[in-house]
Amino acid sequence: MYQEHDRGIRRIQARKDHRCYGMGLGIIILDDVYPGFPGDVRNASAYPFPIQYEIAEGVDIARLVQAEDKSPCLEPVRRAARKLERMGCRAIAAECGYFAYFQREIAASVAAPAFMSSLLQVPWAQQLIGPDRVVGILMAEACYLTPRHLEAVGIRPGSNYVVGGAMDAGRCAEFNHLWTGGLRTDPPAAEYDKAEREFVGVAAEFARQHPDMGAMVLECTGFPPFARALQREIDMPVFSWGTLLDYAYSVVVHRDYYGHV
Repeated sequence: MYQEHDRGIRRIQARKDHRCYGMGLGIIILDDVYPGFPGDVRNASAYPFPIQYEIAEGVDIARLVQAEDKSPCLEPVRRAARKLERMGCRAIAAECGYFAYFQREIAASVAAPAFMSSLLQVPWAQQLIGPDRVVGILMAEACYLTPRHLEAVGIRPGSNYVVGGAMDAGRCAEFNHLWTGGLRTDPPAAEYDKAEREFVGVAAEFARQHPDMGAMVLECTGFPPFARALQREIDMPVFSWGTLLDYAYSVVVHRDYYGHV
């Protein structure tokens, strides 16, 4: 916590149109009220770098994920991204994997790199495991995933991946208590131990159904709190929003190295 200051900083100079300095990741969040366990992108406490949030006004789960016409979401998302950039954030991210729908538009709207979905990691995972194995893409609800989501983040439809839905068929009831209209508790709430059991059980079953699975990518920002427990169960590489945000920060604020020879 009390590290020596960076001696490489000898002069400060304003960055174009940036208001704040020493910033990290700017995260666009849905205009919806529910809590997140540490590790959830909505909960900043577990991440070792600065996070600045901005609400995409009027964009909630129903409009971003479930609505067939998502075009009304674009301008609020774009405004949020630009505001975070003006604030001084070095990279822009989002809190829901279905923001993949707007990856190209937001990347074209800001100078900062845009990491709009955990699904950006799928093509990389495919390269790492080779063509004879598949990447498991675990969505919150698989029925809302479209070819546009895939193509926008560089996933070639029909390539070596399989898709599952953690909440399909009423599974993962604790997530429903947080996110699903009509099933949310008042106020939205969830029990950690029960949520972990439900999620790990569903995700591990997904892996067992595909013996040629070589890696799993978790779409939802609510999944990372349980990613390590899942990895202990399935013993394969697991990509999540946590791994994406760590990577995003590492490329925009590269670490220095201290050691000896």
